[in-house]
Amino acid sequence: MTNSTTLTPDNRTGRYAVWLLVLLAVPTGVGLLLEAHITVMTQSMLYVLAVVVGAYVLPAAASMACAVLAVVGLNFFFVPPRWTFAVDSQEHLVALVVMMVVALVISQLSQRLRRNTALARLHARRAEQLQTLASELALCTDAAAAARAGARHVAQAFDGPTVLALQSDRQLSGVDAATEITPSMQDGLRAAMREAAVLGPGTGRWPGLNAWYLPLGSGQQMHGAVCVQNIEASDDAGREHAQALCALIAQALERLRLGREMAMADERSTRQQLQNTFLAAVSHDLRTPLAAMVGNASSLRTQRDKMTTDEQATLLDGIVLSATHLSRLTENTLQLVQLANSDQPLALDWESLEEIAGACVARQRQAGGGTRLRLHLAAGLPLVRVNAVLIAQLLDNLLDNALKYSEDAVDLKVRVCNGHMQILVQDRGPVIPKELQTQIFEPYSRGDRSGKQGAGLGLALCRAIALAHGGRISLRARQAGGNSFRVCLTLAAEPPLAPPGDAV
Repeated sequence: MTNSTTLTPDNRTGRYAVWLLVLLAVPTGVGLLLEAHITVMTQSMLYVLAVVVGAYVLPAAASMACAVLAVVGLNFFFVPPRWTFAVDSQEHLVALVVMMVVALVISQLSQRLRRNTALARLHARRAEQLQTLASELALCTDAAAAARAGARHVAQAFDGPTVLALQSDRQLSGVDAATEITPSMQDGLRAAMREAAVLGPGTGRWPGLNAWYLPLGSGQQMHGAVCVQNIEASDDAGREHAQALCALIAQALERLRLGREMAMADERSTRQQLQNTFLAAVSHDLRTPLAAMVGNASSLRTQRDKMTTDEQATLLDGIVLSATHLSRLTENTLQLVQLANSDQPLALDWESLEEIAGACVARQRQAGGGTRLRLHLAAGLPLVRVNAVLIAQLLDNLLDNALKYSEDAVDLKVRVCNGHMQILVQDRGPVIPKELQTQIFEPYSRGDRSGKQGAGLGLALCRAIALAHGGRISLRARQAGGNSFRVCLTLAAEPPLAPPGDAV
């Protein structure tokens, strides 16, 4: 891991020299001040304490020097004859030798403990970094974000400089646009990707390099490579950590690649399914009325003289009915495609739903809806900003659908409710199951209630028109049987007042 403050070698040497001087001066000064009250043995313990402290704050070489100088200092300042390096007795010589051995052992053990502690902390930080990186990569939704997160963690893990490059169209480009990738670095990155192995000092591959080159990926799925400079060949743990980081980044990039391919496959499958459904609908809903029209027309042409007036009228009615069905199917299909693919906003104007609903009811009654169709308009309806042609088509589809599947009365209600213009088309036909009440608005999806003719486009177009106006359409079962289609259109904040009307 990088440190926020970096010391130069000269600074470190000066700081260790100061520590060494302080550690030797303190026991010497204390011993001189208290020499009338303490023995040589006590003074030696002061030096041993300085050796222990030095082992924790100084590097190995300085710690060893501290141990040797502590024994020399004790001999010079306190062991008779004082102020010389001579030793007056064999007992003092043995004591100094034993102190030297103890000091060196303490120094070595302390250094080893210090190294193990530092290594354990480094492993803990690296494990935490791997966990953090894995969490961040799991939230990434595109390769660029995953690469940026990976590059940031690699840079935090090593003094560097470090470079993460991604491959696109056989070109390598750094995640950070400001980072320069030199030709020699390009060669190293490409070699790591080509060999799918780590290159550099300590790896056994290209040991003459001054950096590690690590691939992002394996086999045929190679996403890029990472370069880590200013490393040591003996730093096996650091290299393993770099490989672990790169493995996580490569897994995330591979996951995102597979996700993109799955989404594209799903899109192709959905498009193919829609095409198949459309062809199936066309094969039935276009061919059947066309066959009826051709049959009726052929009969009229070849056998007209043998038919009564009523028989001829029946055949003509069949031709008109089939042509009307084909016309509506064609209009719904074209309108649905136009709404789905058009980027242009709808042409909206302030319209009266009383007039639009009245015109739709009149057309349905003229087409055979008769007295089964009842219109209910609330008094004082405000104007709404809509496309009158599309809203009329929405109402025509809902009313045509309700009259087709219901033998009883069909109610069309228009009212204001909770700040919305609400349109209700209610019938007493077979109840659509709850599990189909959402699916029935999908294109080419039919809640086949009675085997009636239809391509499953009418309700899908109704939903598209409602959504294009910022509204919504829903379906609920009525309590006493039948279905209730509800269209909600948002009212403008201050709509113009509509001329007063009477409820029907």
